[in-house]
Amino acid sequence: MSEWIIGTITQWSYLGIFLLMVAENVFPPIPSELIMPFAGYVAASGELNGWGVLLAGVLGSLAGTSVWYFAARLLGLHRFTLLCNRLGRIATVSEDDIDKAVHWFDRHGIWAILVGRLIPAIRTLISVPAGLAVMPFGRFITVSAIGTVLWTGLLTASGYLLHEGYEAVEAWVDPVSTGVVVLAVVIYLYRFATWKPIKDIG
Repeated sequence: MSEWIIGTITQWSYLGIFLLMVAENVFPPIPSELIMPFAGYVAASGELNGWGVLLAGVLGSLAGTSVWYFAARLLGLHRFTLLCNRLGRIATVSEDDIDKAVHWFDRHGIWAILVGRLIPAIRTLISVPAGLAVMPFGRFITVSAIGTVLWTGLLTASGYLLHEGYEAVEAWVDPVSTGVVVLAVVIYLYRFATWKPIKDIG
């Protein structure tokens, strides 16, 4: 995966970083933990500007997370629940999962988004309860941007600073990333096999 990410960034430059981060937020198994450090590595090589890399990563991340926000907001809680109830086995999402997410968001609000943007996997999922709760988009994107700049900046800086020893780092990052993807698939298959609706909504 690392060679594909580096190849995309090298070939497409800032646009490649932007598109990878959009994909990472829409499809979480593509990890930002690999994308942005590799982008920082390329910047350290002098091929890209560090600030440009950070900006592309942040904008891509915000664009990706907005997809889920608007999808949830346009559907609304009732229709979203109906959809998950009918297609839940494919999405492995139950009504109970939705209820817990919305209630948790109601309790924590802005802090839920800020902290959620710093946690792998949750970065994408936090957009759904925000949309279902009809949080004003300006507030949602502002708070998301703060958390995203912190997370993306940390990852970019790590790749930039580790430039000289990055080959050694890549030697263990690549198998770890593969393991994460395999684990995600295993969890998905388990949830797919055991999923069932909690309630019956007409």
